[in-house]
Formats: sequence, structure tokens, C-alpha cells
Amino acid sequence: MKLHRAQVMILASQLVLAGTAFGQTYKVENAAAPPAAQLSQPLQDALESQGTRVVNDQGSTLLEVWLPKTVPTSASASASSDILYGSLSAGEFIGVLHFPSQAADFRGHAIKPGFYTLRYGLIPQDGNHMGVNPTRDAFVLCPVAADSDLSTALNFDNLVKLGRQSSGMAHPGFLVGAPVNGDSFPAVVKDDQGHWNLQVKAHGSSGDLPFAFTVVGKWEG
Repeated sequence: MKLHRAQVMILASQLVLAGTAFGQTYKVENAAAPPAAQLSQPLQDALESQGTRVVNDQGSTLLEVWLPKTVPTSASASASSDILYGSLSAGEFIGVLHFPSQAADFRGHAIKPGFYTLRYGLIPQDGNHMGVNPTRDAFVLCPVAADSDLSTALNFDNLVKLGRQSSGMAHPGFLVGAPVNGDSFPAVVKDDQGHWNLQVKAHGSSGDLPFAFTVVGKWEG
């Protein structure tokens, strides 16, 4: 089969991009407070004034995240081996994330540029979700304009409903939780699967809460 010149050029550019992405590295920088015009007043009041930015080798911003001043946590964390952050309640507000350009969630679904609340969730234990990840922790992306009751932990149905608005699909948009690696915060760390995980430390109501989630990498199942 003969390829037209345009097809050859497209294929070559795809190979170059793939090679660039393969060798890409990331780092964190401080981020100023999010633009007031993008967030409701309750959201602005709930967040720390300084956030964390993840940038690549070329200095392009992958994402920014801001944590709440306080995250409700339980002193008695879940002892389940498949849950990393058992001191959090499912549906809890855990921060705001900004994608300056089109991104993708952990399943590879496209996520539009914009600001999203992060809500803690647990991947269901059923046949449709077997093998998605060794642990169940997830951070569901919800458009800030649709998520207004920050003090209430959302039940599963409402969490899924809001998360679907970020993905535009039947499955909610989410970033998967990852184990914390080391004691540097904030930091972005590459794991043994080749995923890059952002790890941060929130102020929990029962003590500091270090947690991490995958920002580069997706489920390959």
C-alpha cells in the first residue's frame, strides 16, 4: 500500500511527538491564587492563596491545583488494603484543579480546559471496574460552576452526575489516587509504571493529610 506524501508527513510528526512525550519530565512550581472571575466567592474563601503548578521540560503548564484551607478528615482511617486515603469521606471536597489546555483523565477521556473541583471518591467494586487500578481512590473532576455546596460530601449518584459533566460521557472524569513516594511536598514523582504523580499535603481537621494522584499516565486495560 502506497502512502501519500501528506500521510507520510502526519505519521512522521506523530512519531516525533510520541518520542518527545516518552522522554518528557515534569516539575512543580508555586502558583498564585486562581483568578477571582473563574471561581465563586465560597470557593475563593475555601482555598489556600498559594497553589501548585505542574510544568514540563519546555515550561508549559500541565495543570494547577489549589487545596482547601482545611479538609475534613477522620482520625480513624479505613484499614482496607485497597484504600490509600481512608481518613477521607467519599464525596468530600479536596481542592480545585485548572487545566489551561485540553487534557485527559485516567481513562484517556478528553477533559476541556477550565477549572474543576476535586471530589474524593472510591472506584466501585464490580465487574465493570475490575483491574482499573490496584487501589480504589479517585479524585472526580466536577465543573466549578456546577459544584456549589462545598461543605457537603456528595453521595455516589450526585458525584457521578457532576463528574459526567467534565467528561461529557457516561463515565465521570477522574484522576486516580496514587501512593505518596518520599517526604517532599509538593512534588511530582515518576512511579514504576511510568506514571507521573503529583503529591501534596493538605491540612486535615485531624492532622496533615499527604496524598497523591496521577497527572500523566492512564489506564491501559
